[in-house]
Amino acid sequence: MLINNKLPKYLLGKYQLIGTVTFSVLFAIVYLNLSIPFSDTAWFSLGNSALFLMTLAYITIAIITLVFSRMLMYRSRKFIEHTYLSYILWCIVEVMAICGLYTWLTVGVTGAAPEEHIEIFHRAVKYGCIALGIPYVISGMYFAIIEKNNTIRLMNYDNVVTDEPVKSEAPLQKITLFDNSGALKLSLNLENLYYIESDDNYIKVWYTDSKQELKQYMLRCRLKTVEESFKGSSLVRCNRKYIVNTDKVKVLRKESEGYMLDLDNEAIQPLPVTKTYTDIILSHFTDTQPLLEPLDE
Repeated sequence: MLINNKLPKYLLGKYQLIGTVTFSVLFAIVYLNLSIPFSDTAWFSLGNSALFLMTLAYITIAIITLVFSRMLMYRSRKFIEHTYLSYILWCIVEVMAICGLYTWLTVGVTGAAPEEHIEIFHRAVKYGCIALGIPYVISGMYFAIIEKNNTIRLMNYDNVVTDEPVKSEAPLQKITLFDNSGALKLSLNLENLYYIESDDNYIKVWYTDSKQELKQYMLRCRLKTVEESFKGSSLVRCNRKYIVNTDKVKVLRKESEGYMLDLDNEAIQPLPVTKTYTDIILSHFTDTQPLLEPLDE
């Protein structure tokens, strides 16, 4: 089930956690103040009243609770493999803790009878799920879009006016890589890119520079994101660990353990093709049979 899948690392990044807390606090403050007229247990007051300090204290403690919880979540990623389920449960515990604090303060401020405590807590949970649940969902969707669209892109420049000399009649395509904050970190011609390698939570982009020297650039990104971004291009996944630029393949060799890809750069070791991606790779060389070498006897 999806809920038991490993949680994407971008949801546990420092930048994302800070953004989630900030947005959630602002959203909650606005929502709670708008909902005060419709609640018979609300005691919030931001004006010049005796309840202002109590309100300020509650907001401060709630913010500290969220910050501490997210700091703990950030540090725990090194020891715990979070799933969607564990992340959701963590968020629920945060909401329950803040609602419990609100209930305790409400009982003290209003002097509610013991039989009303559970009812006050139920109402607090209802408002808390809205005040924190909605910004949690919006933040998650926002960072997912950033991760998918701003991390790495394939851009066409065939209609762009430039002072660079035209090397061929083929459309100029460039790979642009962004960090998690959306800042452009690397831009290179697709024809200079050889392959992309997965390295834990990062990728290594292997390419040649203006001096034709093989270089690598490391970026925090999932290989799956790259694969989805380059569908329909010459960049094809050949292995759990590699995405190769098929335009750079010199020879496709069939060996006893499977196919191997020799690229047109002697500094690059042959890349293996696993069974999962064999048909995909072979389909890219249907019209280039001379690239295929027979199985060694």
